[in-house]
Amino acid sequence: MPTIIPLAEIEPALVEALLDVAFGKDRHQRTAYKVREGMDMLEGLSIAAVDAMEHELLGSLQCWPVALTDENGKKHPMIMVGPVAVYPDLQKQGIGQAMLTALLAELQDDSLPLVMIGDPAYYDRFFGFSPERTGGWTLPGPWEPERLLVRATADAELPMKGKLGPWSPGT
Repeated sequence: MPTIIPLAEIEPALVEALLDVAFGKDRHQRTAYKVREGMDMLEGLSIAAVDAMEHELLGSLQCWPVALTDENGKKHPMIMVGPVAVYPDLQKQGIGQAMLTALLAELQDDSLPLVMIGDPAYYDRFFGFSPERTGGWTLPGPWEPERLLVRATADAELPMKGKLGPWSPGT
Protein backbone atom coordinates (compact mmCIF):
# COMPACT_ATOMS: atom_id res chain seq x y z
CA MET A 1 0.00 0.00 0.00
CA PRO A 2 1.16 3.53 -0.64
CA THR A 3 2.23 6.00 1.98
CA ILE A 4 -0.10 9.01 2.20
CA ILE A 5 1.59 12.39 2.77
CA PRO A 6 0.57 16.05 2.40
CA LEU A 7 0.60 17.07 -1.26
CA ALA A 8 2.51 20.21 -0.26
CA GLU A 9 5.55 17.96 0.29
CA ILE A 10 5.63 17.04 -3.40
CA GLU A 11 7.38 19.14 -6.02
CA PRO A 12 4.57 20.93 -7.94
CA ALA A 13 6.12 20.01 -11.31
CA LEU A 14 5.74 16.31 -10.44
CA VAL A 15 2.06 16.80 -9.64
CA GLU A 16 1.51 18.72 -12.89
CA ALA A 17 3.22 15.92 -14.86
CA LEU A 18 0.97 13.33 -13.17
CA LEU A 19 -2.15 15.36 -13.97
CA ASP A 20 -1.05 15.75 -17.61
CA VAL A 21 -0.60 11.99 -17.95
CA ALA A 22 -3.83 11.15 -16.13
CA PHE A 23 -6.12 13.75 -17.73
CA GLY A 24 -4.29 15.18 -20.76
CA LYS A 25 -2.51 18.44 -21.34
CA ASP A 26 -5.83 20.12 -22.23
CA ARG A 27 -7.24 19.38 -18.75
CA HIS A 28 -7.35 23.09 -17.85
CA GLN A 29 -10.28 23.46 -20.26
CA ARG A 30 -12.42 21.06 -18.24
CA THR A 31 -15.42 22.32 -16.32
CA ALA A 32 -13.96 21.21 -12.97
CA TYR A 33 -11.15 23.74 -13.45
CA LYS A 34 -13.71 26.49 -14.10
CA VAL A 35 -15.62 25.59 -10.92
CA ARG A 36 -12.53 26.28 -8.80
CA GLU A 37 -10.98 29.00 -10.97
CA GLY A 38 -8.81 31.45 -9.04
CA MET A 39 -8.87 29.41 -5.84
CA ASP A 40 -5.84 28.06 -4.03
CA MET A 41 -5.83 24.36 -3.25
CA LEU A 42 -6.73 23.48 0.35
CA GLU A 43 -3.27 22.29 1.39
CA GLY A 44 -4.45 20.72 4.64
CA LEU A 45 -6.78 18.38 2.77
CA SER A 46 -4.78 17.73 -0.41
CA ILE A 47 -2.68 14.58 -0.30
CA ALA A 48 -0.30 12.42 -2.28
CA ALA A 49 0.28 8.69 -2.45
CA VAL A 50 3.95 7.79 -2.66
CA ASP A 51 6.09 4.71 -2.73
CA ALA A 52 8.31 5.58 0.21
CA MET A 53 10.89 2.94 -0.69
CA GLU A 54 11.28 4.16 -4.27
CA HIS A 55 10.65 7.86 -3.50
CA GLU A 56 8.06 7.95 -6.30
CA LEU A 57 4.78 9.82 -6.65
CA LEU A 58 1.96 7.38 -7.38
CA GLY A 59 -1.09 9.61 -7.13
CA SER A 60 -2.53 12.88 -5.90
CA LEU A 61 -5.83 14.14 -4.56
CA GLN A 62 -6.56 17.86 -4.40
CA CYS A 63 -9.33 19.70 -2.55
CA TRP A 64 -10.63 23.19 -3.31
CA PRO A 65 -12.94 25.79 -1.75
CA VAL A 66 -16.10 26.14 -3.82
CA ALA A 67 -19.64 27.30 -3.18
CA LEU A 68 -23.11 26.64 -4.46
CA THR A 69 -24.81 29.99 -5.04
CA ASP A 70 -28.56 29.57 -4.60
CA GLU A 71 -31.32 31.43 -6.43
CA ASN A 72 -31.24 34.21 -3.80
CA GLY A 73 -27.49 34.77 -4.21
CA LYS A 74 -26.54 33.09 -0.93
CA LYS A 75 -23.32 31.10 -1.10
CA HIS A 76 -23.19 27.67 0.49
CA PRO A 77 -19.52 26.70 0.97
CA MET A 78 -18.36 23.23 -0.02
CA ILE A 79 -15.14 21.35 -0.61
CA MET A 80 -14.50 20.19 -4.17
CA VAL A 81 -12.63 16.88 -4.23
CA GLY A 82 -10.50 16.33 -7.28
CA PRO A 83 -8.76 15.74 -9.35
CA VAL A 84 -8.06 12.30 -7.98
CA ALA A 85 -5.14 11.20 -10.16
CA VAL A 86 -3.16 7.98 -10.34
CA TYR A 87 -0.64 7.09 -13.02
CA PRO A 88 -2.50 5.01 -15.63
CA ASP A 89 -0.21 1.99 -15.29
CA LEU A 90 -0.88 1.96 -11.52
CA GLN A 91 -4.67 2.28 -11.63
CA LYS A 92 -6.92 -0.42 -10.17
CA GLN A 93 -4.38 -1.11 -7.41
CA GLY A 94 -6.27 0.74 -4.66
CA ILE A 95 -4.16 3.91 -4.71
CA GLY A 96 -7.05 6.28 -5.40
CA GLN A 97 -9.18 4.44 -2.86
CA ALA A 98 -6.42 4.78 -0.24
CA MET A 99 -6.18 8.53 -0.85
CA LEU A 100 -9.93 9.10 -0.61
CA THR A 101 -10.18 6.91 2.48
CA ALA A 102 -7.39 8.96 4.11
CA LEU A 103 -9.16 12.23 3.22
CA LEU A 104 -12.48 11.07 4.65
CA ALA A 105 -10.78 9.83 7.82
CA GLU A 106 -9.29 13.31 8.27
CA LEU A 107 -12.64 15.07 7.97
CA GLN A 108 -15.30 15.23 10.65
CA ASP A 109 -18.73 13.80 9.87
CA ASP A 110 -20.16 17.31 10.10
CA SER A 111 -17.65 18.85 7.69
CA LEU A 112 -18.73 20.95 4.76
CA PRO A 113 -20.44 19.03 1.97
CA LEU A 114 -17.99 17.42 -0.44
CA VAL A 115 -18.64 17.76 -4.16
CA MET A 116 -16.93 16.17 -7.14
CA ILE A 117 -17.32 15.31 -10.78
CA GLY A 118 -16.80 11.58 -11.13
CA ASP A 119 -18.09 8.09 -11.74
CA PRO A 120 -21.24 7.71 -9.62
CA ALA A 121 -21.08 3.91 -9.57
CA TYR A 122 -17.62 3.97 -7.98
CA TYR A 123 -17.78 7.03 -5.74
CA ASP A 124 -21.28 6.29 -4.41
CA ARG A 125 -20.59 2.61 -3.79
CA PHE A 126 -17.37 3.13 -1.87
CA PHE A 127 -17.60 6.65 -0.48
CA GLY A 128 -21.21 7.84 -0.37
CA PHE A 129 -20.99 10.48 -3.13
CA SER A 130 -24.29 10.69 -5.00
CA PRO A 131 -25.97 12.69 -7.77
CA GLU A 132 -29.29 12.48 -5.85
CA ARG A 133 -29.20 16.05 -4.48
CA THR A 134 -27.45 17.80 -7.39
CA GLY A 135 -30.09 17.57 -10.11
CA GLY A 136 -30.95 21.30 -10.01
CA TRP A 137 -27.35 22.51 -9.86
CA THR A 138 -25.47 24.09 -12.74
CA LEU A 139 -21.79 24.43 -13.54
CA PRO A 140 -19.78 27.04 -15.50
CA GLY A 141 -19.28 24.69 -18.43
CA PRO A 142 -20.49 21.42 -19.89
CA TRP A 143 -20.99 18.41 -17.63
CA GLU A 144 -22.90 15.18 -17.43
CA PRO A 145 -25.50 15.73 -14.66
CA GLU A 146 -25.23 12.16 -13.35
CA ARG A 147 -21.49 12.75 -12.72
CA LEU A 148 -21.99 15.78 -10.43
CA LEU A 149 -21.81 14.15 -7.01
CA VAL A 150 -22.16 15.36 -3.43
CA ARG A 151 -21.42 13.75 -0.08
CA ALA A 152 -23.19 15.43 2.82
CA THR A 153 -25.03 14.51 5.97
CA ALA A 154 -28.73 13.82 5.54
CA ASP A 155 -29.58 17.00 7.46
CA ALA A 156 -27.19 19.25 5.52
CA GLU A 157 -29.07 22.16 4.01
CA LEU A 158 -28.35 21.92 0.30
CA PRO A 159 -30.27 24.16 -2.09
CA MET A 160 -32.32 22.36 -4.71
CA LYS A 161 -31.06 24.83 -7.33
CA GLY A 162 -27.87 26.79 -7.64
CA LYS A 163 -24.63 27.33 -9.52
CA LEU A 164 -21.38 25.79 -8.37
CA GLY A 165 -18.28 27.99 -8.56
CA PRO A 166 -15.28 29.38 -6.71
CA TRP A 167 -15.66 30.49 -3.10
CA SER A 168 -13.62 32.60 -0.78
CA PRO A 169 -14.49 34.38 2.45
CA GLY A 170 -16.16 37.71 1.89
CA THR A 171 -17.51 36.86 -1.57
